[in-house]
Amino acid sequence: MSLFQNIVIIILLIIGGGFLSLTEIALAGARKVKLKILAESGEERAQKVLDLQVNSADFFAASQIGMNAIAILGGILGEAAFRPYFVTLVDRFYDGPWTQSIGFALSFTLVTSLFILFADLMPKRLAMIAPEKIAIAVINPIQIFIIFCRPLALFINAIANLIFKLFKVNTKRDDNITFDDISAVMDAGAQAGVLQKQEHHFIENVFELEERNVPSSMTTRENVVYFTLNESEASIRQKLAEYPYSKFLVCSKNIDDVIGYVDAKDILVRILNNQSLLQLNESTIRNVLIIPDTLTLSELLDRFRSSKEKFAVVINEYALVVGVITLSDIMITVMGDWVTPIEEDQQIIKRDNNSWLIEGSTPIEDMKHALEIDEMPDEESYETLAGFMMYRLRKIPRPADTVVFGDYKFEVVDVDHFKIDQLLVTRLSSEQPTYKEEE
Repeated sequence: MSLFQNIVIIILLIIGGGFLSLTEIALAGARKVKLKILAESGEERAQKVLDLQVNSADFFAASQIGMNAIAILGGILGEAAFRPYFVTLVDRFYDGPWTQSIGFALSFTLVTSLFILFADLMPKRLAMIAPEKIAIAVINPIQIFIIFCRPLALFINAIANLIFKLFKVNTKRDDNITFDDISAVMDAGAQAGVLQKQEHHFIENVFELEERNVPSSMTTRENVVYFTLNESEASIRQKLAEYPYSKFLVCSKNIDDVIGYVDAKDILVRILNNQSLLQLNESTIRNVLIIPDTLTLSELLDRFRSSKEKFAVVINEYALVVGVITLSDIMITVMGDWVTPIEEDQQIIKRDNNSWLIEGSTPIEDMKHALEIDEMPDEESYETLAGFMMYRLRKIPRPADTVVFGDYKFEVVDVDHFKIDQLLVTRLSSEQPTYKEEE
């Protein structure tokens, strides 16, 4: 064959190899979620791609047959076509025993470079840009190619399957989506500007509902305002005026003897109608939802949905009331400052770029968000910042007790009757050990 004919054949081989490389990366990289959306919108080729991904052995066998055959044939033709011309070129500058070897090396380098550049590298990079679109575009011709190569592909796959079976290799593709996968997609969306910062924050908080327990968002026992059955009218009026709550617990004598709850709206109606409040009765007391403190916020949402309630009492394993929680508390956990007035949210006060005043009752998840900490040690052992200090110090903390974790120093500022009221958290400028305690 003439040089022109060889060049035409080599170009066709490069195009064929590039097509197979493009197809291989596109079909492997096409995302199942996007393909399903396209298939549901009526794109039949998207469903064909999904089916091929499930049974990909025939395609990869056919692809490797084609690519290796093209590479071998291209090498043979290229060496035969270009070697004489390179030998002639070398003869002009060098006349010796290595002339043929140099000509072979130059022709080999030229053909290999052409195939690497145009049949491998560039097609694969193009396929990574839009794998779904390219996979849909090439699915019909590649299916014809698979049928053509099927006899040899079946033989090769049989040998491969036998080897995998001997070495007990699982070849099934795992398409399960984990939280880490979704989190990575959200991070990528935030970096690309598709998700705004607050939207990214909301989505992260929604997923955290499955991990955060009820105590992390409830109103703790010491902050619960409640009425007793013998509460005086003056006391009821004073609590209504002093505390901006819509619901109040009703207890027999103390907080652990819960009877139900009253809605502030019902009491205000009685006041407006000049009715007596000397005794709370069945017309105003409602049944209250009682839940264990081991529930997650996600499970509590299901309880609220099934019971049609928005208010619950949280008890521990000893049947003691540890707090109350409302649907609004869960929404505040998700939305943060967007539903909580800034002047009312005093749990975390930023003093400057490197220090914060934080209440001991602050949930660990809220503290992690504020300080941009990814993970705290042994998080399952405590719910609040005060719990973290007690867990690390292994004692009841006193003012000036300090724990250093990572790049942060946690110092107890105020303690009231063994309860940690406030801590000063400082970001350290110098690198510190992972864990250290001081008194």
